Amino acid sequence: MMTAADSGEIRASVWLADRSAAPARRRSEAPSGLDRERITAATVRLLDTEGLARFSMRRLAAGLGVTAMSLYWYVDTKHDLLELALDSALGELAPPTGSEGSDGWSGRLRALARGYRRVLADHPWVAPLTAAYPNIGPHARAFDADLQRLLDATGLTDTARTGAHLAVSQFLHGCGGTVRRPPEGDFCLALDVLIAGIEAKAAGQAPLPDPDRP
Repeated sequence: MMTAADSGEIRASVWLADRSAAPARRRSEAPSGLDRERITAATVRLLDTEGLARFSMRRLAAGLGVTAMSLYWYVDTKHDLLELALDSALGELAPPTGSEGSDGWSGRLRALARGYRRVLADHPWVAPLTAAYPNIGPHARAFDADLQRLLDATGLTDTARTGAHLAVSQFLHGCGGTVRRPPEGDFCLALDVLIAGIEAKAAGQAPLPDPDRP
């Protein structure tokens, strides 16, 4: 998958890179005391404190006490590192819990949406990065898988199911990712309206034909 990270620049996602193809020099001569996980965690901290506009490899290296060139033993570009940080932040999302008998899909969807909003509030740089990058890291895929399972539980099918997924995704990115986020109460009210619409659509959906009936 290719993405335009900067104006006029087309690059491949870090998640699609063949890490096994890295030169042996990188594996044997990399500076000691660093690894991708430590660098990614430091990137998240720097983005939280300095913001996306002030982020640079030089600032990151200074915080780690290394040279900027040392970082390139572990990532090819700054954009690769931002993708890694984005997925690391999404890893803070807890999977939706609750049984069908108690919360049902709607209660678990509320929990998932509120959790996503908290991640965006805690890390304001996440929202713009989700728009800039393909967002296909393991934690992003796990989040989408959780959402897909919740929508499966609604009973919606075909275009209605596709529309519900689009509506929820756009709602989360719109209400959670805007510069001026709505207050928590307004967000929850809007979420209730969205869920009510899905419930109404599911209730009015024509039942599937019974293949055993003539």
